[in-house]
Amino acid sequence: MTADTATTLFEAHRPALMGVAYRMLGRAADAEDVVQDAWLRWSGADRAEVRDPRGFLVRITTRLAVDRLRQIKARGETYVGPWLPEPYVTDFGDTVTDSAERAVLADSVSLAVLVVLETLSPLERAVFVLREAFGHPYADIAAMLDRGEAAVRQLGTRARRHVDERRPRYDVDPARRRDLTERFLDAAAGGDLAGLMELLAPDVRLVGDSGGKARAPLRVLEGADHVARFFAGVAAKGVPDVSVRLVELNGGPAVLVLSGGKPDAVVQIDADGDRIRTVYVVRNPDKLAALTALP
Repeated sequence: MTADTATTLFEAHRPALMGVAYRMLGRAADAEDVVQDAWLRWSGADRAEVRDPRGFLVRITTRLAVDRLRQIKARGETYVGPWLPEPYVTDFGDTVTDSAERAVLADSVSLAVLVVLETLSPLERAVFVLREAFGHPYADIAAMLDRGEAAVRQLGTRARRHVDERRPRYDVDPARRRDLTERFLDAAAGGDLAGLMELLAPDVRLVGDSGGKARAPLRVLEGADHVARFFAGVAAKGVPDVSVRLVELNGGPAVLVLSGGKPDAVVQIDADGDRIRTVYVVRNPDKLAALTALP
C-alpha cells in the first residue's frame, strides 16, 4: 500500500472515525485530536498486514478515545454550571441514505443522549457507541477492546439500561421539530411572552452551558413561566449586532446566534408533540469556536 493510498483510505473513513470519537468524548476538539493520533498510528503501521482498514482504524480510534476519556475523568475538573456537549455539525447528506439508520445516528449524537453518556464508564460508553450507533457485533467490539465477548455483552446491557432509564424520550417528526424551532426562534427574538408560553410545556427545562465564561443560568431553570421570562428578558436586553441562522447540529435543527458575525450562542430544543420539553443553550465560547468556520 503506497503512502497516497493510505492517505486516501484514511480520509475516506475520517467521518466515521470522528463520529466514534465525538460520541465517546462529547468534545469536538478532543475528538479531532484522537483522530489525528489515529492517523499517526495508521501511517506508522505495517499496513501490508491490515486486511480490514476500517476495522483497524475504528479499533485504534476507540482505544485512543477510551484512554482520553479516562484521562479527562481522572483530572476530576470542576465545571461551572450545567455541562453540555460541544455542538457538533451533523450533515449526513448522501452518506446515509437509509432513513432508519439516519435516525439512529442522529439520536446517538443528540444532546440528551450525550449528557447521559457522560455518566457511563469509558468502557460502557465505548460498547454503547459501537453497538447502538454503529451496529458492530459484540464479537468485533470485544476484539477492539481486548475483552471477552461475555464481558462486553454485560457492559452493553448495563449501558443500554442506564441510558434508557435516564434519557428523555420525545418522539417528534423532524419536520415538526424544525417548525417548532422556527416558531420558538420568532417568539424568543421578539420577546413574545404569550407566544413562548404557548410553545413551552408546563414542566419545560432550560439547560444553559456557559462554563462560567459567559452569561447563562448557572442552574437548570424549570417551568414555562421561568423559561419564557428568561428569553423575554434576553430579547429586551438585546445582543449587539445580532444575526441568527438555522443550522443542523447534533442530529437536529438548532439556532446559531451570532454577535458581530461571531458565534455567541447555540439554542436547541427537544419537543414532544406540539410542546417544547427541553431548551439547551450553549454559550461557553470554547465550545462555539469551531462554528466560526460554518459556511
